[in-house]
Amino acid sequence: MKRSGLPVFVQLDGRPVILVGTGAAAEAKRRLLVRAGAVILGEASDARLAIVASDDPEPVAARLKARGVLVNVADRPDLCDFTLPAIVEREPVMVAIGTGGASAGLAAALRQRLEGLLPASLGRLAEALQRSRSAIRERWPDAGERRRAIGTALAGPLDPLRDQPGDAVERWLAAPVAESAGVVRILLRSADPDDLTLREARLLAQADRVTHRPGVPQAILTRARADAERITCDTPPDSLPGLTIDLEMAE
Repeated sequence: MKRSGLPVFVQLDGRPVILVGTGAAAEAKRRLLVRAGAVILGEASDARLAIVASDDPEPVAARLKARGVLVNVADRPDLCDFTLPAIVEREPVMVAIGTGGASAGLAAALRQRLEGLLPASLGRLAEALQRSRSAIRERWPDAGERRRAIGTALAGPLDPLRDQPGDAVERWLAAPVAESAGVVRILLRSADPDDLTLREARLLAQADRVTHRPGVPQAILTRARADAERITCDTPPDSLPGLTIDLEMAE
């Protein structure tokens, strides 16, 4: 099965992007590029990215790829070097939903559901957190403690799925609640990551390291932070700094 790729956000403001094609599909791509601030050029121009939305895309895509240009071809995932996700925007927050080209309809349906879940105040919350970076660093100088404090706040008083007042971050900083580090043991009820409770999923996302028995499935381990250390062991060490999540399967 073809891998869906690595999702990235590319800053296109003021940068050239080639657009080839006419008609409704090409105009939809043009609007997307204009919103991103890209400088739209033709096929012969010099650029690193290109979008092709034409009736006969194969030769155009081949010519562009021969020049080292990364190409997206509308409705032809087999010809794409990159795909364009469905987008939910709460400036400066952007949520992208991709299916690796498997189904644009599925991505669009998920976007519509997320539009109803994400409040209009989400962007304001992100901006408030950005403005408060210095204060947050001063309150929690240690990176691990800072990450856990923010994670705890976003799971509680700063819940991003609730409509937050403009002073929510300031009020949180005025009365912070820190979650202690140490070892937290989780007895997994099944190998299905969807069976994790919200608390368990949050702890995995905040862990500095994950210790686990050999039988714990990879699908569970991938729920932890990508930079969290993984240690396979029968007895987790209890003297390491930060937060250790110890996973074991139920009998």
